[in-house]
Amino acid sequence: MQVQTLSPTSPAIPRAPAVPVRLRDRGVFTLTYSPGEPIYVEGDAPHSLYRIVCGAVRTVRHSIDGRRQIGGFYYPGDLFGLDGEEGHAYSAEAMCATEVVVCRQKAPAEERSDRTDYCAAIAELSRTQHHLSLLGRRSASDKVASFLVDMARRDGSDVASLPMSRQDMADYLGLAIETVSRVLGQFQIQGLVVFVSCRDFQIVRGAALNRLAAS
Repeated sequence: MQVQTLSPTSPAIPRAPAVPVRLRDRGVFTLTYSPGEPIYVEGDAPHSLYRIVCGAVRTVRHSIDGRRQIGGFYYPGDLFGLDGEEGHAYSAEAMCATEVVVCRQKAPAEERSDRTDYCAAIAELSRTQHHLSLLGRRSASDKVASFLVDMARRDGSDVASLPMSRQDMADYLGLAIETVSRVLGQFQIQGLVVFVSCRDFQIVRGAALNRLAAS
């Protein structure tokens, strides 16, 4: 982990505005993480609010039987870290080279406000509700279609990049990796999407994919 500035790792993942340098000694500073490096660990006392400058983050926890569950994915501009009062409910890991702004909870009042925490909490609640809705969908095709549509909307285009692995997608959607791969293959055969690489895809039949996502 380094305290420095990184350039974005992919043009598909934009860079959010950085924190002013003058705040680094006042409880607000920038950290960079390597792929797979933990930002905080499940059970750690929550002491900071995080905002992604560039890169991507996943939140992860493991059940007693060893199964991995992904709580959410976070991208440039997203706030995270408000997932538990006594301790973090999930661990947070960088999915690629990632830069985050860290705001210590004891930072001066003028540099952080209840409004910031409120907005972060509302965003987290909305994200959790969406995830629960996604897990409640009846078929694997519905889940994967909704996931792809959400990723495309985030990028603001029918062409989008997936910073996560197929296993990440499977753990997030509550599916087996074989199921995710099979559904993605079916979507390509049906001409709904085209994968130009293992991470980059284009929605070809948007109306049909949206119907699946909305079912």
